Amino acid sequence: MKKVRWGIIGCAGIAKRAVIPGIQQSETCEVTAIASRRLEKAKKTAEELNIPTAYGSYEELLADPNIDGVYIPLPNHLHKEWTIRAAEAGKHVLCEKPLAIHAKEAQEMVIACEKVGVVFAEAFMYRYHPRYAMIQDFLKSGEIGELRGIHGTFTFNNSNDNGNVRFKQEWGGGSLYDVGVYPISAARMLLGEEPQAATVHAFFSNEHDNVDMMASGILEFNHGVALTFDCGMWAAFRNNLEIVGTEGRIEVPSAFIASQNEQDNFFVITQEGRREVEVPRLNQYSLQADALARSILNGEPLPYPAADAILNMKVVDACLTSARERRRVEIS
Repeated sequence: MKKVRWGIIGCAGIAKRAVIPGIQQSETCEVTAIASRRLEKAKKTAEELNIPTAYGSYEELLADPNIDGVYIPLPNHLHKEWTIRAAEAGKHVLCEKPLAIHAKEAQEMVIACEKVGVVFAEAFMYRYHPRYAMIQDFLKSGEIGELRGIHGTFTFNNSNDNGNVRFKQEWGGGSLYDVGVYPISAARMLLGEEPQAATVHAFFSNEHDNVDMMASGILEFNHGVALTFDCGMWAAFRNNLEIVGTEGRIEVPSAFIASQNEQDNFFVITQEGRREVEVPRLNQYSLQADALARSILNGEPLPYPAADAILNMKVVDACLTSARERRRVEIS
């Protein structure tokens, strides 16, 4: 069976820890090469992860004719440049979230990929896990009644990690970019619509280049429905989603990090009691890779088109503006 050959642009922790193993475990993909600006680092990572080829520059990787697509886990401010350069080299692109620094950049990236006809996706791996299709089926069934609201959290504490790229404002640092994008994208996905306005309050830390180390917000959707959320990089770990209806609710205890065990299950709570719903034990990074491969090899449409990333970035733009200017921001 023909497989999509991936090159990895950068040796970021998320790439080594999750995405590369996920691609390697997928049915339709393989990792052919990895590049770093330091050849020694690329060689070390290639050896650790059994990757055949290591390059000492991103340009060399893009020039490799044996690579079909690239995964880009670089700092946020480099996403636009290397996505466009990869597209111009004829490579399909999986780009780490958030796709860009703002919606205008995201739009330029999408247009560049469309112009040359390469597949382009934002790396929201959680959306490919079947449990979200199962949750949407519960919502459609009416078991929890009419939807009244969603609450999402994603927080962790790495505040002592001096020099972390997430703490550089000009590089697109901050908790809204890093983890706030998860509950935001989840609400848009589950509701199937775009929010009308955002109001966000944030803690901007002078110790961390004045990026938002914690943010709490509300997104206004139609019919009085809202997403309330909080995200942070200087708070105890949380990773939850709660969907509230008139007759019940759904709890997702590990909403965005699937560990391939019982923690991935979700719970439906109604007047009949609390019911645990078991989900398949699957690697969501492998599922993401296979979805892209089906699009690359067979022309199947992606479940989440690249244009979705532009809409998500518009919401993030509004959230950041609201937090910095301390006001409600309407989203056109």
